[in-house]
Amino acid sequence: MLTWNELLNEIYRGEKVDTECKLAGKEIPQSVYETYSSFANSKGGDIILGVEEDRSKADPYDRFIIRGVPDPDKLRQDFWNTINGQKVSANILVDDDVYVSTNGEISLLVIHVPRADYTSRPVYKGDNPFKGTYKRNHEGDYHAKEYEVRAMIRDQSSEGNDGTILEGYTMEDIDPSTLSRYRRMFNSDHPDHVWRELSDQDFMEMLGGYRKDHRTGVEGLTVAGLLMFGKGLVIRNEFDNILMDYRDETGANATVRWTDRVTYDGTWENNLFNFFMKVLPKLTSDLKKPFVLRNIQREDDTSVNKAIREAFVNMIIHSDYRMDAGVLKIIKAEDGFTFTNPGNLKLPKEQIYSGGNSKARNPHMQTMLRMVGFGENAGSGFPDILRAWEENGWPRPELEEDTVLNQITLRMNLLITESADKSADKSVDESVDGQLSADKSVVNITLSPRHKDILEYMEPDIFYSRQEISDALGIKRSRTGQLLGELVSSGLISATGATRYRRYVKK
Repeated sequence: MLTWNELLNEIYRGEKVDTECKLAGKEIPQSVYETYSSFANSKGGDIILGVEEDRSKADPYDRFIIRGVPDPDKLRQDFWNTINGQKVSANILVDDDVYVSTNGEISLLVIHVPRADYTSRPVYKGDNPFKGTYKRNHEGDYHAKEYEVRAMIRDQSSEGNDGTILEGYTMEDIDPSTLSRYRRMFNSDHPDHVWRELSDQDFMEMLGGYRKDHRTGVEGLTVAGLLMFGKGLVIRNEFDNILMDYRDETGANATVRWTDRVTYDGTWENNLFNFFMKVLPKLTSDLKKPFVLRNIQREDDTSVNKAIREAFVNMIIHSDYRMDAGVLKIIKAEDGFTFTNPGNLKLPKEQIYSGGNSKARNPHMQTMLRMVGFGENAGSGFPDILRAWEENGWPRPELEEDTVLNQITLRMNLLITESADKSADKSVDESVDGQLSADKSVVNITLSPRHKDILEYMEPDIFYSRQEISDALGIKRSRTGQLLGELVSSGLISATGATRYRRYVKK
């Protein structure tokens, strides 16, 4: 509850996205229920009854006039009677959310509306969500658009959004090379898995990319299956609002807007898995890598690499691909990284920051990525991002939610403090026997025929496992690991991931 002085501060800072002042007499104004809906469907806020607004005045102290309400206890009871009836779709308040604040003979009725849980949204006035759902912007309450209401209804499902069957879409709409690439990675990570021998359709069904509804007889690709592995043209026909865009703006100037870009250009099948595999090595290619030996292999998968990878995974698994403007945008700049995706947050930011509770909008995509080594355990990803940035002395990564544009942006700035910069320059780490060894960011080596075979086999921007290269070139697995470690040390290739999830990419 706000004190009287705190209420005055709220009132005189003017109506904001989270504050609404209204004049009230003997009855609750009907517009209160529209604001209740808008706050519940946006970021929450306070409705303050008993304040008159003179819109002809600019100064807040002249614009907002404290009138008070004549019978606050009656108004409070009337509000509860209405909110518990049929006026709105759901009562998301507790007793302490509606209270009376009094100063002398003047009383104000305050209604604190929290953001509704995703299982309760949309909260709407009347009995029709498409007519009675409101949202909030800086200009006040507005009728939610149909696609916004449908997005909230989709989010109510405990099973996520990406398991929906797309009628008429079959395995013919899957890009064979993308799925084959994924299966090679899967087989390498899971050499004894029973799914290895399945047909492509059965394999997709186990991943959640293909589904049969035995009650209706309908079967086909799911949203997850098509978006992750589908042919680009087919995806654009079904999801014509979706755009995947990566821009490297490091070194950009007035005449050069970006130095590298990955978007629709006709050179690759535009599905999510290809986008992820093309862009990920570009994001981490020039990050500082300490010289650390573990199990006689150089370990390049730092906490920062993991954090960037997790941010990318989060963008994919939390996007709402049916949103009206569905841009997945990644910008790499001199001062950090920005990830933007369509949709609104399903959980409050404080829960996301603390971790331990994951509500992926696309759980099947989450499974697909995790099965080949991308993505942390449920609920641990964002705390790992925060921890990596804190360790380096960088500003705390910030989630920004725009409930009007219906998009989420994660900003990961790299403004290094002086103390953190000195710490990062200490390129000394534990070697395999626990002793210390000096950092050598690049080691000059003489390329053997085997080194050259590996480099010739690897194509740029494609991730390879040690097992895949071993099988392709007929080199023993242990020797392959040694050769790859030497190529990483030489700077000719880079590596990401640890143990069985380690991947190598040619620069």
